[in-house]
Amino acid sequence: MAEPGNLFIVSGPSGAGKSLLSARVLESVPNLHFSVSYTTRAPRGNEAHGVDYYFVGRDEFQSLVSRGLFLEWAEVYGNYYGTSGRFIEETIRRGGDVLLDIDVQGAEIIKRKKPNAISVFVLPPSYEVLRERLESRKLDKDYVIEQRLRIACQEIRQYAEYEFLVINDELSRSVEELKVIILGSRCRMSARAERARAIVATFGGLDAENP
Repeated sequence: MAEPGNLFIVSGPSGAGKSLLSARVLESVPNLHFSVSYTTRAPRGNEAHGVDYYFVGRDEFQSLVSRGLFLEWAEVYGNYYGTSGRFIEETIRRGGDVLLDIDVQGAEIIKRKKPNAISVFVLPPSYEVLRERLESRKLDKDYVIEQRLRIACQEIRQYAEYEFLVINDELSRSVEELKVIILGSRCRMSARAERARAIVATFGGLDAENP
């Protein structure tokens, strides 16, 4: 049986770049699977159903909640978001790693329920840069941008509660840092214990003098 996979939580304030970083890493790291969240908000730009999100109505979302299919769910900026517990459990059990791009509120819940998850906080280089990014993507009205900035000021205070920190000031470097975190985490003793024991057994075991 394959070693269980890892759960990677990538979080940070809206506009920090966590979604773009995640997308770039998913393109280049094998056996890394994206956890597609459910949401009641409308698609933005070129977002596709089943790829970026599962876009559902409020009634369907509430039905999924009542059936206990979400590992966590929350209301964010007036819309509901939820994380599929079944997908994460099945993927990790098969030995695959899961990358979860999630807001700070949801990340806090996941970290409590999955204490072995590896958490990464994505921090913008400054408040001014974050504002510029939110304005330049032209996805929100002015009052929504101001709301996102107010919430960001609260969210960034939690950065020290994560295991890793990526300061997203230069995209290519930040992508490489996130890749290193994922690949390095696969080499932890706890992640390779079973495989190591099997290899050592071919040498006669830990107590053997010779194979």
